Amino acid sequence: MVTVHARRAVGVTLEQVASLANVSRATVSRVVNGDRRVGEFSRVAVEAAVHELGYVPNRAARSLVTRRSDSVAVVIPEPSAQVFGDPFFPRVLRGISDALAEESMQLVLLMPQGRTDEGRVGRYLAAGHVDGVLLVSLHGSDPLPGALQHDRVPVVVGGRPRGSGIPYVDVDNRGGASSAVQHLLERGRQRVATIAGPQDMAPGADRLAGYHERLALAEHASDPQLVETADFTLDGGRDAMARLLERAPDLDAVFVASDLMAVGAMAALRAAGRAIPDDVAIVGFDDSPLTTTTQPPLSSVRQPIEEMGREMTRLLIREIRSLGGPPRRVILDTQLVVRESSVADAGGDDSRG
Repeated sequence: MVTVHARRAVGVTLEQVASLANVSRATVSRVVNGDRRVGEFSRVAVEAAVHELGYVPNRAARSLVTRRSDSVAVVIPEPSAQVFGDPFFPRVLRGISDALAEESMQLVLLMPQGRTDEGRVGRYLAAGHVDGVLLVSLHGSDPLPGALQHDRVPVVVGGRPRGSGIPYVDVDNRGGASSAVQHLLERGRQRVATIAGPQDMAPGADRLAGYHERLALAEHASDPQLVETADFTLDGGRDAMARLLERAPDLDAVFVASDLMAVGAMAALRAAGRAIPDDVAIVGFDDSPLTTTTQPPLSSVRQPIEEMGREMTRLLIREIRSLGGPPRRVILDTQLVVRESSVADAGGDDSRG
């Protein structure tokens, strides 16, 4: 059924809106396109006329004039099962979506499955279908950021990319890992192991570096037998914990580079008959909703994931609008949240900077 309002909107032009609002066509165009260089009286008059006539901007026609699509692509080159199964990704997407909504822009989610698929995605992005690109969860020397820059596509990366000249937003991964290890040492733990993330990713490498740095500051020699790596998945964490226990059965604490891996590690500890935290204390990284569902609740390093998504979007909008200046790099703080998995008498959240 077509409503009266919808029927009125058919064929309504900028000229009709301008006539009703008693302003110029150019003023109507500026108001409709979000230009702030319009007086309050004129803006209110135009908005009232738009509402009265049911005018709907022709986005396709506007794109021809502005060469803008009013959309931003978020590219996550990870298996779809991991994107939808890891709490990190929905949270960063929520922050991105909130920030884009403030700009009346749309989000286009792309998940290339392998380098061949990534090439197809790169061609799509370079063809001008979106105004800019947010890259999340890059591995190694991924060529996509450099290719996009070469094609003059505005791009911002979530996490520290390899190379320079690319705007990015990251968290203090080294500092967060260091605070987790310091906490475990302060609780009297002597054999502190770690399950690190993939070493071809900045978060995995930086969190492992923070682990080693804190041990060195405490004059604890790093033991290769106490280091395992996994792929930021539950199964990866469980299997890595099993390998650690087989190799170093006397370990009494473990710092795990993500909450999802930590949940897997806790399952492996229970299967081996190890009590948490009495036999083995454990700290994760993310402070995701998973932390309050585990038994015992999981201590974790809190990273501001939603804020990371929002800040990435703000930087990208700046790039799209060509506001100038050198590429910006933003590092967000982390915070250790202590729960029962590392302190038997934690008695609830104990946040520490």
